[in-house]
Amino acid sequence: MMLKAGTAVALVLSLSGLAAYAEPITADRLKAAATDTANWLTHGRDYSNQRFSPLDQVNTGTIKTLVPKWIYQTGVAATFQTTPLVADGIMYLSAPFSHVIALDAKSGRELWRYEHKKKQEKLCCGPSNRGVALGEGLVYVATVDARLVALDAKSGKVAWDLALAGDTAQAVATEDKRARGEHLGDRDITGSTGVGASAAPLVYDGMVIAGITGVGYGLHLDGARPGVPLGAVIGVAGRYGRPGFMAAYDAKTGKQVWQFDTTQQGWEGEFRQTTPDGVPLPRDIAAEKAAAPKFADAWKFGGGSIWHSPAVDTERGLIYFGIGNPSPQSIDDTRPGDNLYASSLVAVEAKTGKLVWHYQQIPHDLWGYDVASPPVLFDVTVDGKSIPAVGQAGKLGWYYVHDRRDGTLLFKSDAFVPQSNLFAKPSPEGVTIAPGAGGGTNWSPTSVDEAGGLAFVAALHLPMRYVIREIPADGDKPAIKTSAFETIEGGEKWGTLTAIDLKAKGKILWQQKTDDPLIGGVLATAGGLVFTGEGKGDLSAFDAKSGEKLWSFNCGAGVNAPPISFAVEGKQYVAVAAGGNQLFGYRQGGAVVVFGLPD
Repeated sequence: MMLKAGTAVALVLSLSGLAAYAEPITADRLKAAATDTANWLTHGRDYSNQRFSPLDQVNTGTIKTLVPKWIYQTGVAATFQTTPLVADGIMYLSAPFSHVIALDAKSGRELWRYEHKKKQEKLCCGPSNRGVALGEGLVYVATVDARLVALDAKSGKVAWDLALAGDTAQAVATEDKRARGEHLGDRDITGSTGVGASAAPLVYDGMVIAGITGVGYGLHLDGARPGVPLGAVIGVAGRYGRPGFMAAYDAKTGKQVWQFDTTQQGWEGEFRQTTPDGVPLPRDIAAEKAAAPKFADAWKFGGGSIWHSPAVDTERGLIYFGIGNPSPQSIDDTRPGDNLYASSLVAVEAKTGKLVWHYQQIPHDLWGYDVASPPVLFDVTVDGKSIPAVGQAGKLGWYYVHDRRDGTLLFKSDAFVPQSNLFAKPSPEGVTIAPGAGGGTNWSPTSVDEAGGLAFVAALHLPMRYVIREIPADGDKPAIKTSAFETIEGGEKWGTLTAIDLKAKGKILWQQKTDDPLIGGVLATAGGLVFTGEGKGDLSAFDAKSGEKLWSFNCGAGVNAPPISFAVEGKQYVAVAAGGNQLFGYRQGGAVVVFGLPD
């Protein structure tokens, strides 16, 4: 394949000498990102979120010679989930705690760095940040303390800075709700109501689009010892949290254009006894309807976090994104009804944010089955007809494919992870559920080779025990009803990398089992390769047709971020963040590692 030269690189004098910077990323450039072979301009590479690179210098024949070209150390050793963006030889990335860095993409030399100063030290959702957005000569980051910051792309200086959810101090510095008794033992419990932001923003049609996290209220119990995964996710019945939202802001000024609240009045819905695809749910509908008047305002505390950057259908002017679990997580005493639009895939009008359609994968979600992995747009042939589709890899372990015009479910794939007791209710002795609260596919982005008709999905098998307990009253502290998803000491845990045949209505073409549960994401390329990373530090490449592992390199810390590919001066590179994941017990670090073929 011939590589496009890309836009000419300009030069600017900085304090450190001559530093290159990208030409402004215009609306036209973003709409044409799919045909821009050299650059990676949005979180999903283009508005379809396919994460498929058309570059093919690195291929099944040359992959064994792939070597590190440079390593950049951010200096921050924490959960590292960024997708770097590359424009005209400049790499832009976010580090944990929402710092932003611009690098020379050929050499790794730092051009500028923005150090984010949090408005609040107390964070609802940890240090992770999944990337930045480019447009209007600016770099945008949604921050751990729920702010949206625009930086000058040439210098990194702040152009504007706004609070996503009103008064950040009030929104974030809210009360910890600490469970007592058997759930704790001698381990620490963390969590609070409040908001943050971890998903990468997206620039479209003069707007920057961003959502908030932290509102699907649940507490995290630390692992029993250092280096082991999260001990439990605990739900506490009550009135905690607020609605989540996705919102659009003027890309030049930051003024809000529209806001879609993820829970709204009327969220009780139809009181469905099954999922939309017909799987029975263990609900007492009569009891829920009787309780509904008492909890008529439950939607005001309803949760529904945004975990990923959306996809955009520019032809139809629609934006697609998934929504997290309802609040409080995994316990339902205070939220009768379907809890719309939590645990749903939705399509909204790009200009107004008005809902066009929704598909609620799990009505009245009790299991933390967020719609967390980014949706992907592609065309698919079903019964001889070509249909514009949107696909989404679910935490339940199925890949859902919808008609993206109206949300009709076209098909769902074979299960790509083991499934058992998917919708079991908790008990005092506990019931083991797989996939459980971790997924399936968690927030990890998937990749689609549209021409080949394949979707590539990284997933995890991490069964958890679902327990319900009544914590007795203690002096002036009232009794508390809690639920928990607890990790199983010595239990099964591993990952799957799966190729799903979209031409065969979701049949599995091949699957590789990995030692570690996979959390991070996938890159597929025209070179016939699929890249993904593991918590033990390996970045690996697989043959896209057969699934055979062809290459692996250990990066020294957990590779729990999505890889990308780009080109500079006609040479192809592969880049990934290596910084681990605290919740999964993976070794932490702070490196960006870039690979290329030998000179």
